[in-house]
Amino acid sequence: MKRTIRTTALTVGALIASLALPAGAARADATAPRIDLRVLVVSDGGPSTDAIAAELDASGTPYTKVDLQQSGRPVIDAGFLADTVDGRPRAKFQAVVLPNDNPFPAGSAEMAALSAYEQSYAIPQVDAYTYARPEAGLQYPVYGGYSGSLDGVQAQVTTAGKAGPFGYLDQAVPFEDNSPTVGESYAYLSTPAAGADFTPYVDAPIPGQSTRGSLVGEYRHDGRRELVVTFVYNQYQQQFRLLARGIVEWMTGGVHLGASRNYFAVHVDDVFAADDRWDTQLNCTPGDVDCSPGQGVPNPIRMTPADVDHATAWESSRNFTLDLAYNGAGSVDQREDNNGVDLLADKLIADRNRFRWINHTYTHAFLGCEQDTTVVPWKCSTNADGSTKWVGRNTISDEIANNRVWGQTAGLPLDTSELVTGEHSGLGVTPQQPQDNPNLAPALADNGVSWLGSDNSRDPQQRQVGPAVTVPRYPMNVFYNAGRAAEQVDEYNWIYTSRAQGGSGICEDHPDTSTCLPSPLDTSTGYTDYIVPLETRIDLGHVLSNDPKPHFIHQSNLAEDRIAYPVLDGVLNAYSGLFADNTPVVNLRMKDIGTELRRRAAWKTAVGAGQVTAYRIGNTVTVQAPAGVAVTATMPAGTTNGTGGFGSAYAGEVSGWTASAGAPLTLTLPSAAARMPAAVHRTVRAPATRTAPHTRVPSGVTRPTAYTPHS
Repeated sequence: MKRTIRTTALTVGALIASLALPAGAARADATAPRIDLRVLVVSDGGPSTDAIAAELDASGTPYTKVDLQQSGRPVIDAGFLADTVDGRPRAKFQAVVLPNDNPFPAGSAEMAALSAYEQSYAIPQVDAYTYARPEAGLQYPVYGGYSGSLDGVQAQVTTAGKAGPFGYLDQAVPFEDNSPTVGESYAYLSTPAAGADFTPYVDAPIPGQSTRGSLVGEYRHDGRRELVVTFVYNQYQQQFRLLARGIVEWMTGGVHLGASRNYFAVHVDDVFAADDRWDTQLNCTPGDVDCSPGQGVPNPIRMTPADVDHATAWESSRNFTLDLAYNGAGSVDQREDNNGVDLLADKLIADRNRFRWINHTYTHAFLGCEQDTTVVPWKCSTNADGSTKWVGRNTISDEIANNRVWGQTAGLPLDTSELVTGEHSGLGVTPQQPQDNPNLAPALADNGVSWLGSDNSRDPQQRQVGPAVTVPRYPMNVFYNAGRAAEQVDEYNWIYTSRAQGGSGICEDHPDTSTCLPSPLDTSTGYTDYIVPLETRIDLGHVLSNDPKPHFIHQSNLAEDRIAYPVLDGVLNAYSGLFADNTPVVNLRMKDIGTELRRRAAWKTAVGAGQVTAYRIGNTVTVQAPAGVAVTATMPAGTTNGTGGFGSAYAGEVSGWTASAGAPLTLTLPSAAARMPAAVHRTVRAPATRTAPHTRVPSGVTRPTAYTPHS
């Protein structure tokens, strides 16, 4: 054993020499190393390294992935990790992510190379999911610790975590428990090993003990820093989503390309119009296409002035702005039927500056193919030659223009570049109309439309439609044809239960549907007890995923029982209980969301093509991207771009987009962040020679458990 350690130690010393940074050397600015802003992710195919890679992907942070299971993969050696550029030593990666504290065979030259690299350039290492053991700075769990499930357990950020990388959280880190029959978490809870320089950042109570065990902590040893994570996770689980930002900020020192924020926007469709109501006896919606012609009697749902008062009061209490997608003909029809009176429109127009407004077309007409509604489901009408009959360009253009003029006449604060067509019509809808109406794009051009709402459930990728770019919107499972909770539950039961239970059987025909019910919900309690918490969890998951896409509901959901508010409050209340005040929900309007998505796509393409370079030397960060591709980055507060400030404050840092003309962009870090962590080279020790033990991954992590309302 002594001989093995000695040989490895000599190897580390030789590697440090090959990395061109002699141990203990003073680093003047002229010889300070260049640290490229790129992360090395070494994966063994497990969900935890994949989750961190997904976080980097979503934020736009460049990384290189080495798959240990792949034949022909690159060998991690000194040349792979570092070289010299223009006479200056260069570290090719600012951080290293490993599956555990040592995924290599005992005495591995690759682990020795990584250890030497981290020592030489003060590069931090994340152990994505590792066993608690002295090599990771922790006691074995058998010594007063715990190994097992944390389903439903509430972990918390420690005082050190709050002062460090997880200061954007309030404190609580709840672990999901979506199914009582599926294991969704596994963890090793333990305390620091004797003599270890270990600081827990996130911990949880050790069952049967009065002490708490570390789940995430920093281990400092041998001139290296490791973030030791001792629980398993996937990219979708709430516990990871809460901690993902802090993991990235820890390993990059808060200096990296890419940015992450928590977004929530809610569009309310069909404002001024009325929505047809679900018939609980017919199991369809009289007046709409799911009922046969003449079946049932329409009984529309429309907001009242009191509903407007409730909406504005709610907005004020939540510091949140709703986006109202309106149909002007709804008010015109109301006045024609009521001797010129429309109290709802009068109230909304009086309060128009309390909301954002989106053109939703004048009559909410279907703008795709001409629909044949004599059959259920409807189909596209055809010409004599069998070709599809399309709604014409002039008809589409009139729907857009008439509604715009109506809104401008009413003084609505519109952005005329935004449009949501009725039912997202004009865009393809399967199975009846798999392609866009060819007349849609020219009509958008006629009216200067740049941003077009689409349904994320069927058209999730942002794409070009003539002059416009789509903005995918998440449909909330709060139905357009329900103003009362009992109606919502009845329709929910119809859709998501089996035929034998009186349902539609959709779950039998499509077993991958995620919201299927084992039995019908109680119509008096099912909404509050089941649907609201379920939809809250789903929507909060979007908010926590750095996903700016808006959600949409309908004006009917703000009327009568006002069934949208419990879900909206559920999302915002849960968020408020998890995040600190410096990390607010970002509430953007539609065109700004579209711009964010478009910038991300351009950035991702440029990064993937190797067209972006970025590095740090001392307190200066240099970034170069192609002309016209905006640069995204996260930096410490006080960072400057030339003579001006950079970005805007979020989660204790600054981040944002900066236009690029193709020339290098230079950012200067504040003096407090100017000193890079100093590597310690007093003694060069061997890395751990023992491979990390196998860790347990329950089925609920490898195959994510479907959302349920339970926590």
